[in-house]
Amino acid sequence: MDTERRLSSPFRLSNLYNPMDFTLLFQSLILGIVQGLTEFLPVSSTAHLIIVPRLFGWTFDPRFTFSFDILIQWGTLISVLVYFWRDLFTIVRAALAGLINRQPFAASEARLGWLIVIATLPAVVVGLLFKGFFESLHQQPVIIALVLIVFSAMIYAVERMGRRGRGLETLTWRDALIIGGAQAVALIPGVSRSGATITGGLFVGLERRAAARFSFIASIPALLGAGVLALKDLFEQPDFVSFLPSLVVGTLAAAVVGFVCIHWLLGFIAKRTMDVFVWYRVIAGVVILAVLFWRG
Repeated sequence: MDTERRLSSPFRLSNLYNPMDFTLLFQSLILGIVQGLTEFLPVSSTAHLIIVPRLFGWTFDPRFTFSFDILIQWGTLISVLVYFWRDLFTIVRAALAGLINRQPFAASEARLGWLIVIATLPAVVVGLLFKGFFESLHQQPVIIALVLIVFSAMIYAVERMGRRGRGLETLTWRDALIIGGAQAVALIPGVSRSGATITGGLFVGLERRAAARFSFIASIPALLGAGVLALKDLFEQPDFVSFLPSLVVGTLAAAVVGFVCIHWLLGFIAKRTMDVFVWYRVIAGVVILAVLFWRG
């Protein structure tokens, strides 16, 4: 491996005391904080993970960049599992009891678990079929900026549609498919998985806190599945061990910040609209386009 590749490759264990490695560890820490802040806010964590390094001129080994952006999401997966562990335990226990008693939909908690599975299917199918296409979009910052702006209009419009008094116990399989379809659209960087699924929940009439809660819990299989595929890609690299320190730092930062962000957003969205995030997305998209234009 030549000198240029060695310097750009994240965190070789054999060079742990190299100043370049500490610089990259710091960058991974910042990206972990960014991931934790933006995974659950409707502003697109993927877009921020792609754009932030470009704006600051940070460079990483291209073999690992996509895997890092996906696997760092496991930090926010950890925060969801910890925050909702009681809900998840109840859902899993009810689902297992329903299967044993041959009444899988008898309990509302078990039914919710199966609806989460249904909401996951569209993203799984679309992601597997068009994995290469979505990966290619990660290299298109102009498209990402435009998507940030365009999807803001969708959030703004749905916020002003109809009444929202339904609880999670009223969800149907059709509602779950609609929310799942929104989650599949969020594979496009710049859309925002949480923004799409919360918007989908509001579209089918869920009350605001219920829409956010379903969005967060439904993120578990999506984040887990995407991470497994990214691990496969990572392990195909002969020197993947050199990548682990950056991944650990970013993941831990994302877990801590993500936990705090979940708690804050559940309280915020119960009483307020997502308009502040709509305007943030528009401003961020315009700023990104301006910087890209300025840099030629």
